Amino acid sequence: MPRVRVLHRSDSFGRELRVAEHIRKELIDVIRRKMRDPRVSSAEISITEVLVTRDISIADVFVRHADLSESTEKEKLIEVFERAAGFLRSELAQRLAMRNTPQLRFHYDDMEEVGHRMDTLIDKAMARESLSERVPLE
Repeated sequence: MPRVRVLHRSDSFGRELRVAEHIRKELIDVIRRKMRDPRVSSAEISITEVLVTRDISIADVFVRHADLSESTEKEKLIEVFERAAGFLRSELAQRLAMRNTPQLRFHYDDMEEVGHRMDTLIDKAMARESLSERVPLE
């Protein structure tokens, strides 16, 4: 399930959440239908999270590609999105009923890999702890 958050804590963040989710959905559509770059028009690209500032002037977009493992490939993917940011922003401006369209900043979402590494470390620590409990101390 995609994550949508805002960059601040407030009681009046409903609008920011709605805008972030709308941006995420529209960007997915634009990337799949209008971008001609084969590196980003494939189905393996997903937008996992959009963070918007309180004034909705900036949207941080977190993207992921199912087949990328090398950090240089991830950096190249982000460069492609950064070069296309103007095009994507103009497409969003046509689709969003807003006075101003937020500036788009792209980031690679590597939280899944970080989560797997954390799980592995926790499992190793738990195994070590259970081994030390089994060894009798003299």
